[in-house]
Parts: sequence; structure tokens; C-alpha cells
Amino acid sequence: MICLKLYFIFFKIGLFTIGGGLASLPLLKEAVVDSGMVSQHEFVDMLAISQSTPGPIGINMATFAGCKIASVAGGIAATLGIVSPSLIIIIMIAAWMRNFASHPVVKSVMRGIRPAALGLIGSAAWFVFCQALFIPVEKMPCGEETLLQHGRSIIQSVSLPALLLLIAMGIAFRVKPASPVVYILAGGLLGILIF
Repeated sequence: MICLKLYFIFFKIGLFTIGGGLASLPLLKEAVVDSGMVSQHEFVDMLAISQSTPGPIGINMATFAGCKIASVAGGIAATLGIVSPSLIIIIMIAAWMRNFASHPVVKSVMRGIRPAALGLIGSAAWFVFCQALFIPVEKMPCGEETLLQHGRSIIQSVSLPALLLLIAMGIAFRVKPASPVVYILAGGLLGILIF
């Protein structure tokens, strides 16, 4: 029963993910973190692993979340759920859309979808930024108001090692651009040493 539930949860996410895997992160967070299936810390770990492993980030996240919740069967159900809408839509587009790509209504819909996808990606980036840079307070959403309720200012809540690592990676990438793989591996190694 849990596998069927996972399939439909991830089917919904796959159906409304427009703009790539990063756009799916707010939906994934709502589905698995806000519902209590996984913790915020586990979600951020899954995100880091999903970005480091081959394949689309949304599918990797679905697989990891499904495995965490219901073992291998859950991983399969979540993965099938997130890819099913794309397969169905691509088949429909291949069959009928060729003649409608230049239609004004279709163009208008696509112009409206782009800013929405950008907003979802921005929301995901903000969530990851807060989780990576701030010292966690249990069940605390990122925001100044909540920090102050816990008796901590934003400055007191910043993880100095994480901030220094962020600055160092930004400078290194600016001075010597290289493959993101190099910076992911370097960040992982420095994380082992620092944290």
C-alpha cells in the first residue's frame, strides 16, 4: 500500500515539474519533508547525493526518497511515479503537438510557465542555501523571525566553516573555472575534513 501511495505522490510531482529537476525540489520537499516522511537533514543529504550521482536530479531524489521510506520497492515505485507523466506527455506531444508548436495559445502557455519554473528553482536554491549555511535549529524554517524566537540572531546562526567554504569555492571557481565535478569532489573532501 505504501508503494502505491509513493507512486501517486511522485506521479503528481512528475506531472507538475516544469523546468528541470531543480524545479521539482519544492514539490519534493513538501511531499516528503513537510509530511514527516524524512527529516530536513536527510532531505539535504539526498539532494547532495542526487547532484553527485549520474542522472537527472529529480529522478535520483525520487529513488533515494522511495528507498528511504519503503526500501527497494519504494524506490522503484517513486521512480516509476516521477517518470510516468513525462513519458505520457512526450508520447502525446510526439503524436499531436508537431502541428501546434507555433500556435499562439501554446506560445502563451510556454511564456507563462517559464517564470513559474524560475520561481520554483529560486525557492529550491533558497532552501538549500539556508540548510547549508545556517546552524540547524530543530524544525526551524529558514527566516529571521523564527531565529529570533529561538534567541539567536542570523549572524549567530551562520556556520562559519560553511560560509568560508562557500566563499573559497566561489573564489576558486571565479579564478580557475573547472568542471563542476572537481568542485563537488573538493567540497566533499573538505566537508570530511572540516565537519
